[in-house]
Amino acid sequence: MPDAALVLAATPIGDSRDASPRLLAELAHAPVVAAEDTRRLRRLTDRLGIAVTGEVVSYHEHNEASRTPDLVQRIAGGERVLLVTDAGMPSVSDPGYRLVQACVAADLPVTCVPGPSAVLMALAVSGLPVDRFCFEGFLPRKPGERERTLAGLADEPRTMVFFEAPHRLAATLASMAATLGEGRAAAVCRELTKTYEEVRRGGLGELATWAQGGVKGEITVVVAGATAASQVDSADVIPEILGRVAAGERLKDVTKDVARATGLSAKELYDEAVRSR
Repeated sequence: MPDAALVLAATPIGDSRDASPRLLAELAHAPVVAAEDTRRLRRLTDRLGIAVTGEVVSYHEHNEASRTPDLVQRIAGGERVLLVTDAGMPSVSDPGYRLVQACVAADLPVTCVPGPSAVLMALAVSGLPVDRFCFEGFLPRKPGERERTLAGLADEPRTMVFFEAPHRLAATLASMAATLGEGRAAAVCRELTKTYEEVRRGGLGELATWAQGGVKGEITVVVAGATAASQVDSADVIPEILGRVAAGERLKDVTKDVARATGLSAKELYDEAVRSR
């Protein structure tokens, strides 16, 4: 096993059988294991049938500022520190970035044990373009801040990946539908690699309606990037909407149809059409 370094180790996101032989070896032999939750680490090692022989210390969002200098000092002194979080890769929406930054500043080696990733798995199974993508993590909890963030992503051409808590999913999808367009293609990936794994695909409006019934488990949301159609200005389609309404179609039906085709918000199209009458 290599010498002193900070080792970021990806742990299973659900199915413990996804743990690699290298992860098992690192857990069993690292002199220091820094864990986001030491109890969860113990449950994982029990399932894997291994014992951690090194010292186990906690490293989470509430103590990482105070614990980072000590871990950096130990690495500088020749120890190998293995960092694990509750699931997936440390520092990706989990503790770890501060420690990586400190080790880089101190010119200490940083490496990783690759493994399961909810981001990459959700992207792969979403059915959406994977040639270019961006990870946006968790959106702001407050509605106003969330909508401003989404507005800034409205013209993002890459496929976007988000994490979300189950109790906030319905509100988040509703905000996405209103800001990015009800017809914007998306996928909600739930409980990946677990017994009740589910991938729900559809337009953001459809998914927002589905989520109102309540959703449980770990959630990753994948949203299609903006296309030429979804970048159409609402002013460009209002004449078409008014013309179809004049021909006898219901305004509500027309705005929904145009929203699906353009990625624009049906509500905003409806309101603008009413003002333009």
